[in-house]
Amino acid sequence: MAAPQFTLSVLVCALLICSVTAYPNGRVARSCAGMIPQHNHSPQSDPVHKITVSQMKFKPGDQIKVTLSGPPFRGFLLEARNAEDLSGPPIGTFTLIDSDSSQILTCEDVQGFAVSHTSSSIKTEIKVYWNAPSSAPDHVQFLATVVQKYKIYWVKIPGPVISQPSAPPFTTPEATTQPLTMAPSVSHLTKPFSASECGNKKFCVRSPLNCDPENEPACVFLSFTRENQSVMVEMSGPSDGYVSFAFSHDQWMGDDDAYLCIYEDQTVYIQPSYLTGRSYPVMDSRGTLEDMAWRLADGVIQCSFRRNITLPEAKNRFVLNESYYIFYAEGAAHDGRIFRHSQQPLITYEKYNVTGTPQNVGGSRSSALLKAHGALMFVAWVTTVSTGVLVARFFRSVWSKAFFFGQAAWFQVASMFRVCVCVCVCVCVLLCFPYRMGGSFRAGYHPYLGCIVMTLAVLQPLLATFRPPLHDPRRQVFNWTHWSVGTAARIIAVAAMFLGMDLPGLDLPSPQKTYAMMGFVVWHIGTEVILEIHAYLLSRKVEILDDDRIQILQSLTVAEAEGHVFKKVVLAVYICGNVTFLMIFLSAISHV
Repeated sequence: MAAPQFTLSVLVCALLICSVTAYPNGRVARSCAGMIPQHNHSPQSDPVHKITVSQMKFKPGDQIKVTLSGPPFRGFLLEARNAEDLSGPPIGTFTLIDSDSSQILTCEDVQGFAVSHTSSSIKTEIKVYWNAPSSAPDHVQFLATVVQKYKIYWVKIPGPVISQPSAPPFTTPEATTQPLTMAPSVSHLTKPFSASECGNKKFCVRSPLNCDPENEPACVFLSFTRENQSVMVEMSGPSDGYVSFAFSHDQWMGDDDAYLCIYEDQTVYIQPSYLTGRSYPVMDSRGTLEDMAWRLADGVIQCSFRRNITLPEAKNRFVLNESYYIFYAEGAAHDGRIFRHSQQPLITYEKYNVTGTPQNVGGSRSSALLKAHGALMFVAWVTTVSTGVLVARFFRSVWSKAFFFGQAAWFQVASMFRVCVCVCVCVCVLLCFPYRMGGSFRAGYHPYLGCIVMTLAVLQPLLATFRPPLHDPRRQVFNWTHWSVGTAARIIAVAAMFLGMDLPGLDLPSPQKTYAMMGFVVWHIGTEVILEIHAYLLSRKVEILDDDRIQILQSLTVAEAEGHVFKKVVLAVYICGNVTFLMIFLSAISHV
């Protein structure tokens, strides 16, 4: 069956965006300098909120009450600046009046330079105290950024200008707020992208490899064309929210130069950003991009832009004439906000220089570590354990002769399978730690079940080493314990595999993966049922003697020997079936 809804996909990596709901705690110190929310929308022009102060004159050391009020709002950022240089750093510090609705921020390593909200609850008024510093300028003006909802906000709402008693008159015009940089112009693409020049003039990343975005809507397409000291970028992919790509120094999310094309209200917004880790990306100014254009058709988002190879003034933009891994991801978007990518990002197999020799490359949505993890787990539990269980349960009389170390052959085979499973499971668990850096927060119950399975798998051979002699009174307790631990491990392992196959980090084709796993479970149970029925029919041939239990056991052994050929045939067919399921699974893994 399909994995429950509570599981989510792993990974190696995801794109999110800063939003009002993403920062309900108001910790927006990174916006102190520009006071601009990273919402990828244009601010409103006419303020509807106002700032008032308790006095218009101040001297160093004074404490002035500042009030921000107006129609209901959710977020805010309040600062004081030098009225003659509003682009400068904040002036003075704030003291809270109501710590439930407001908090002080640390800006430029100074605590109290600004005040922000503590939650996304609706507010109509905020009151704080401003403390005048000893080095205060002659004139100070209060500025506020107010967020009503994600798409509706005002930046640097001007408040009153307060002055020191001996200061000359303030003559700066009333509209003292720094004008916002206008967004670069964006045009419409008149035709779809073409892959005809990939490997010739364009460096292309495609999935499936060699697909054509002009004729295949499902084609994931990235192209980079060098033109003198700039690079023209084209990106195309199916999505109803956003598509994005990023340059990375490694195959893990974090410290990456990313670009998003976000669909909203029949428009595509092209936005550069910077990934600081497995968290919300930091949106950057679009002033670094030129010749932006977009197109929407048949559920496909296409966008293009040009950027210079080097951007020394932009701290988080990578130099494009070096080699990087290239990520591609898509996901949902609502009201201008983007959410975690819908599946594992496509990542190139190696680093590439997009300004070098044009190439045509592909990528994978699954890590090699996870592929090895899945393959080893399938080998361990689908082929090794299941075969070992059948041998131990039904082949004692078939392979009863002593083999190595004076032990019966069936015991040696079953022991070999137990050790193989133990080794495979331990290796599988260890493979996940480099991928997840020691932990997993989006893999549901799969990692927890995996740890339980590993514990039980290691416990089984340890229990076997302390097995009491055949006629020891403790032998029955051992038999039940051994059977219970093994059965629990098998059941939990199957559940863990069902959950693991649905994780995006492995990116197996659906629903084929579920059908293959269900087919194996039915195949194994069916084989056990057939062998149980066979054993029962043989036992019916034995004459029941009420007063001679030894004779019954001896007769049963003889009867079982008559079915040796049948058991061997069933085991051979079973192994062939297991190999088939294994090949199907490995084939699916190798193509992701």
